[in-house]
Amino acid sequence: MTESKKNILAFSFEELEAWLLDLGWKKYRAKQLLSWLYQRRAADFEEMTDLSKADRALLAEKASLRHLEIVTRRKSIDGTEKFLLGLEDGNRIESVLIPDDNRLTLCISSQAGCTLDCGFCLTAREKLKRNLKADEIVGQILTVQRTLPEESRITNIVMMGMGEPLANLTQVVEALKRMISPIGLGFSPRRVTVSTAGMVPQILKLWEEVPVNLSISLNATTNEVRDQIMPKVNRLYPIEELLKVCKAFPLPSRRRITFEYVLLAGVNDTPEDAARLVRLSHGIRCKINLIPFNEFLGSPYRRPADQDVLRFQDILHHAGLTATVRKSKGRDILAACGQLNSEVGAASLPLVQPVRRTQTPTSALPC
Repeated sequence: MTESKKNILAFSFEELEAWLLDLGWKKYRAKQLLSWLYQRRAADFEEMTDLSKADRALLAEKASLRHLEIVTRRKSIDGTEKFLLGLEDGNRIESVLIPDDNRLTLCISSQAGCTLDCGFCLTAREKLKRNLKADEIVGQILTVQRTLPEESRITNIVMMGMGEPLANLTQVVEALKRMISPIGLGFSPRRVTVSTAGMVPQILKLWEEVPVNLSISLNATTNEVRDQIMPKVNRLYPIEELLKVCKAFPLPSRRRITFEYVLLAGVNDTPEDAARLVRLSHGIRCKINLIPFNEFLGSPYRRPADQDVLRFQDILHHAGLTATVRKSKGRDILAACGQLNSEVGAASLPLVQPVRRTQTPTSALPC
């Protein structure tokens, strides 16, 4: 990409206002321009018809308006869509659009690749290329929204795509501010969720900046197992430290932390694990999101049998916990939880059919 002019979407709201003032525009014009950029899906300056022809020409002379490139767009048999998006430096990321009753949820990425090494996640095999900038994070929403019919709107945002959001805290916070601002995308904070593998120091910092929903990827009830399946993050911030910050988290009334728990056959899906999860979550206003493992080629893990998933859920229910089993969508196009990887296409990596077994050999576990 040889474009030398600044992409106007790269400006923060404050930077845009200052830039326009330098151009000689009135302060209120920033809101007018932001409306076109974030709410009215403008593809270029010429679409901004309530700006004068001279103003549009000036904007085009001084800046550019560039959205992310859609490299591929695949649709699952269940209606889920996966977008492979190109960044200006040649890196690529994936975003997933998930229809569900009256909701239309977009799962977005925060990094190209990932800084962590969770063994059950295909993104971890791509390794970290770089952090995304705030405009690239928000740009996923703008780009996907522009593909939808005029009457169709994305209703929910989940930052559960490629990368660990809290390892890119500064840019993630700036992106979240643009999402929930009335002069930005205007999402309610209740409709925006950030998922973390457990970056303890950054969790409270996130909440101090933007009061969005928090989801913790827990996935184990002992440090021994979590060290095996999530070695990098758990050795830095073991379960005890993670739960301590969750208990200290200043949740407003009627809000809960979500614990995500990927169920791996024979690894963390036993009744004893469920009983420990009950004890670990005591004193934390939370709900449990059980995610049967979504398989991919080369993984040593397997998806549990349905009866094992329901048995695990029943133990949590009997203890008075809210526990749901996520109905993973987009598995046929590698768009489900843990299956995103910009280097692997659905055409070249077909979904592995579930293998039913009750025990995963310990020799298959990552070190």
